[in-house]
Amino acid sequence: MRHCLTLDLKSDAAAIEAYDRYHGDVWPEVLVHLRDSGIHDMTIWRRGTRLMMLIETAPDFQPDRLVVTADSSPRVKEWEQLMATFQQALADAQGAGLWQPMSEVFNLQTQLGKERAAR
Repeated sequence: MRHCLTLDLKSDAAAIEAYDRYHGDVWPEVLVHLRDSGIHDMTIWRRGTRLMMLIETAPDFQPDRLVVTADSSPRVKEWEQLMATFQQALADAQGAGLWQPMSEVFNLQTQLGKERAAR
């Protein structure tokens, strides 16, 4: 399954540079935590202060489990707290999390499948 989320970084050039630098060498405990939580792949893209994260997960992935297991690891919790110092919620954010889910509006494979089925 794919999940797409977004948030903003604080508008501070030094903070953005630090955020990028940290993500160039993510702590091993964080990587293990992500993998063990059912995440197969994750990429984060940035344009200015806007971030977009694309996650590929196991079909039974549960985002709530990711949060619970993060709280049980001091090093992962430290990472999350550190990253939160660079991040800010979107103006239209809903719920407690900084990362906000995005809705898929187009999928090439789905569209191509419709075309094939119509033939």
